[in-house]
Amino acid sequence: MSVVGLFVPGTGPLYRVPAGAKLLGLLVVGVGLVAAADHRIALGALAVSLLLYPVVGLAPARAWGVLRVLWPFLLAIALFQILFGEWETAVRLCAQLAALVLFANVVTLTTRVREMLDLFERMARPLRHVGVNPDRVALVLALTIRSIPMVAAAWRMAQEGYRARGLSGRPHLLVVPVIVQLLRMADATGEALVARGIDEDTRT
Repeated sequence: MSVVGLFVPGTGPLYRVPAGAKLLGLLVVGVGLVAAADHRIALGALAVSLLLYPVVGLAPARAWGVLRVLWPFLLAIALFQILFGEWETAVRLCAQLAALVLFANVVTLTTRVREMLDLFERMARPLRHVGVNPDRVALVLALTIRSIPMVAAAWRMAQEGYRARGLSGRPHLLVVPVIVQLLRMADATGEALVARGIDEDTRT
């Protein structure tokens, strides 16, 4: 499943941590942020997530690239909370979301896809007793991970076409091109899976 394509070769300290430990740490951080429900802690976590990139040997530009994709959603959340809630809640929710996405991105960038798939397969083995194929579960989770860069790539391509046509001030025009591009990517992924015979046993 090299099509996932998120792993960035490196020698930083996080590269030597097992995939299971990294995912467990991500889960603990996420639960902790939600349970604390404090905008100051959320901002601290966001700062740590940004500093983590150069510490583990990743270019800071990768973090900013994630934030560029996230900012429309963060802006919408902030505006809604400021208008109908409190500014502290707006800051907390935006910081939590940004921090968790950045942490998750670090995990995927420093973990080989094969390690992820092996971990997912091991976690799904108990489901074999109820008729679930662990290999299928691992494949579905891998494709879910793949959807993250696919969405980002579709958004960048739509923006480039938007600017090339000299358009400005109408971001809603990006919606249809993004959806079309995602459908094309999904179709190409489906054809690749069929070509490898991955769906053969589902037809019997």
